[in-house]
Amino acid sequence: MLPSLALWLQGLSPDLDFLRVFQFQTFRAVMAAITAMLVGLAAGPMFIRRLTELKIGQPIRGYAMQSHLSKSGTPTMGGVLILFAITVSTLLWFDPSNRFVWIVLGVTLGFGAIGWIDDWRKVVHKDPEGMRARTKYFWQSVIGLVAAFYLVFAISEGSNQRVFELFIGWVASGFTIDLPHQAGLMVPFFKQVSYPLGVAGFVLLTYLVIVGASNAVNLTDGLDGLAIMPVVMVGGVLGIFAYVTGHAVFADYLLLPHIPGTGEVLIFCAAMGGAGLAFLWFNAYPAQVFMGDVGALALGAALGTIAVIVRQEIVLAIIGGVFVASALSVMLQVSWFKYTKWRFGQGRRLFKMAPLHHHFEKSGWRETQVVTRFWIITMLLCLIGLSTLKLR
Repeated sequence: MLPSLALWLQGLSPDLDFLRVFQFQTFRAVMAAITAMLVGLAAGPMFIRRLTELKIGQPIRGYAMQSHLSKSGTPTMGGVLILFAITVSTLLWFDPSNRFVWIVLGVTLGFGAIGWIDDWRKVVHKDPEGMRARTKYFWQSVIGLVAAFYLVFAISEGSNQRVFELFIGWVASGFTIDLPHQAGLMVPFFKQVSYPLGVAGFVLLTYLVIVGASNAVNLTDGLDGLAIMPVVMVGGVLGIFAYVTGHAVFADYLLLPHIPGTGEVLIFCAAMGGAGLAFLWFNAYPAQVFMGDVGALALGAALGTIAVIVRQEIVLAIIGGVFVASALSVMLQVSWFKYTKWRFGQGRRLFKMAPLHHHFEKSGWRETQVVTRFWIITMLLCLIGLSTLKLR
């Protein structure tokens, strides 16, 4: 909105040439981060008071850690605050003609809506399980597949018109078409190594990345401040990749695929970072508000979508290692328990408790120790991810 307004004002008077600064993505990214942070910090206290008045408090499952029982009743659905700050800031500072930001914003708000319904059932209907897993997975799949089908053509072409033409060509060819190099699976640490996926492969991979990232962040969101800071750091790294991928000179120098328009995704990443830091102000131990599924599912889906757009799905698995570890710990725990129950008649556990952060709590780590150490691990993984820009 503001870049378009600045461009219009420049056309009215040559004395307003200083407004050209609004056309620089780096400037707008900084302003988007600041705007989102100020919106979050300003609206936070009022938002938390309103949640408290409505008695929208987090129910604690009966099998939860004993140390967490005191958190019962803490306001939840704080992800609404994050999404509000991200949306306001993004709409103010991005180029509205950019299709990639719209798809990221759409996926984020779509998954946020799923999380909102889930949280609402938990706090209003007093059901700690919320939305049934099958229903939640169905709607996640719908949004993920719609985004995947759009992105496979959007990444392959440079304009919306050509995206539509490519889609028509795919249908006319009997659903067989060769996609360009940038639509393949990029392998980090190697020079221009890309495995062709085809339309079906791209859609499947994108679906798994978006839905998987969404649920992985949701599983990680179990301690005060644990999920939001890694989201901010991972989003920051993906923002750098978005800027480089969208810049023809930088992309060529660093041997990355050049995808016109992806640089504008940096604005969304910056807004997500600013909103996340504002939320952390209230979510730091002891938390005044919890993110809830409305925030965790949305932010995870956003990270997955951005990673697909900048063609860094493998890098996302590296820098989001904390999220991957949390998801794998749950999958392994459940699988091993079912197998041993079938094999020996009694279920056994690999971890003291899953997700992984609860295992470390059971092992004697304080909550703040777990959170801080997971942050440190994420910082290290993000540095490794950034190193793939040059180490090839």
